[in-house]
Amino acid sequence: MSATADPADKSNPAQRLGFEEGQIVQELGYDEDTDQDLREGIEDITGTELVDEDYDDVADGILLWHREEDGDLTDALVDALEYLAEGGLIWLLTPKTGREGYVKPDEIADAARTAGLSQTSSVAIAKDWAGTRLATPKAAKQGKR
Repeated sequence: MSATADPADKSNPAQRLGFEEGQIVQELGYDEDTDQDLREGIEDITGTELVDEDYDDVADGILLWHREEDGDLTDALVDALEYLAEGGLIWLLTPKTGREGYVKPDEIADAARTAGLSQTSSVAIAKDWAGTRLATPKAAKQGKR
């Protein structure tokens, strides 16, 4: 994490995720293929290091890296919800189309719906990764005010 990074730096792709200074972001599904620049960008914005699956408190947001071979997406989303603070968001990061581990959009939509989440937006967030913003029903309503 860079101590001199400007959290408002628009060149930081993590800006698009909407995290804010002081928030705790829990990272699930980390592996050697995750995008390090995005991870560091989130830490620059929040001013805190990402916490892992061993974190035993609630997080303001979840960063869930998921690949087709990682198993059942619905189960991963339901598991992620137990760590999420009320009104928090899950950013589901999946490999882009044509990349190894690609997850089809209809699979994401079905898994989100089954887990009780609303899919609110999708972005190309890193060279190899697409992000899908998932909200609990309460968070989705708060965002529409």
